[in-house]
Amino acid sequence: MTASRQVALVTGGSAGIGRAIVEQLLEQGHKVLSLDLQPGTLTHARLHAFEIDLTDRAATAKLIAELAQRFAITTLVHNAGVIRPALLADVRLDDLDALVNLHLGCAIQLLQGALPAMRAARFGRIVLLSSRAALGVVTRTSYSATKAAMLGMARTWALELAADGITVNVVAPGPIRTDMFHAVVPAGSERERALAAAIPVKRLGEGADVARAVLFFADPANSFVTGQVLYVCGGSSIGSISL
Repeated sequence: MTASRQVALVTGGSAGIGRAIVEQLLEQGHKVLSLDLQPGTLTHARLHAFEIDLTDRAATAKLIAELAQRFAITTLVHNAGVIRPALLADVRLDDLDALVNLHLGCAIQLLQGALPAMRAARFGRIVLLSSRAALGVVTRTSYSATKAAMLGMARTWALELAADGITVNVVAPGPIRTDMFHAVVPAGSERERALAAAIPVKRLGEGADVARAVLFFADPANSFVTGQVLYVCGGSSIGSISL
């Protein structure tokens, strides 16, 4: 299946890593459905943007049902995420529930909606955005737990869907310059400089670094790669970092 015939649904596509993914998918010729809480500034003839709170299960179910009627979705990239940092003593179970809904429940809902079209086409590409934090980072109890759960979920889906021509893979970014990252680590701060110095490649990542990895998994030619996790982290997954 050529890129021009593919319809890619991207969550969190208005900014940061999500926007970089949307831009590269559009460059490849995909039609892109971008789902985000906030409106984006990117415009393109093949871009359809929808504002939605993906932690709202009822709203998510309604939207994916409508999109599945309008579009034959062939690619799902679940990028939307939040951090909710807290040391263990301060972790709120409401935050954990919210991250379970967004990182896991939303992915299940969206794939359930898109799956009939993928199975009918005998083709599908699913990419989940996890995080290097799945390996453990201080203050990331809820975030690390749900991002780590994505790995097991993706491997299970890969086994279930392989015979349908559908691949399922995970991209796990390390520290990437985004608004969400800078909400925790101020841009230009000594903390940011120290973090970059601690990464083996001696720099922070950019959204485009992650988008290129996503595009590899989304490529129709890469049908023999499924159930895998690719860390796009400058080598930080083989060492330790402190935020």
